[in-house]
Amino acid sequence: MEFSEVIKKRYSCKKFDGRKVEKEKLNEILEAGRLAPTAKNLQEQKIYVVESEEGLAKIDSATPCRYGASTVIVVAFDKNNVFVYPGEKRDSGVEDASIVATHMILAAANAGVDSCWVNYFDPEKLAETLSLPDNEEVLMVMVVGYAAPETKPLDNHNKRKAIEETVKYI
Repeated sequence: MEFSEVIKKRYSCKKFDGRKVEKEKLNEILEAGRLAPTAKNLQEQKIYVVESEEGLAKIDSATPCRYGASTVIVVAFDKNNVFVYPGEKRDSGVEDASIVATHMILAAANAGVDSCWVNYFDPEKLAETLSLPDNEEVLMVMVVGYAAPETKPLDNHNKRKAIEETVKYI
């Protein structure tokens, strides 16, 4: 699919039909995350694929927003392996993990796989539930799969502000 079509058609799917994502497509999605740029190429992302009944039950205990997806990708990052910006007020962890997640979301759309970025959960609780190392911070949960037949984008999906409202040349 043309990239411009991928970004136009992709939407946050909120009801899946339960079909499992094929290994080949899942690998494409994960590879897109692996190739994503990170500050100083530190590659601090940690990606967890959850497909087992036990793992999905843990996800369900942390958020009501799995929407029937058979595969969940948890994106975290190593807090001890980030670039600290001049001024030392912020670091690259959240933004690098966001770039990784975005690459995977767009790769999923390109592969014909639906997804939704989920942030309705307590990151610390989820990390504890999944027994993640203390040095890792969970950024997001991405539910992936195939939309149920009646699923469609929200009515306001194609409504965007004019570019002049969001972009300024200085």
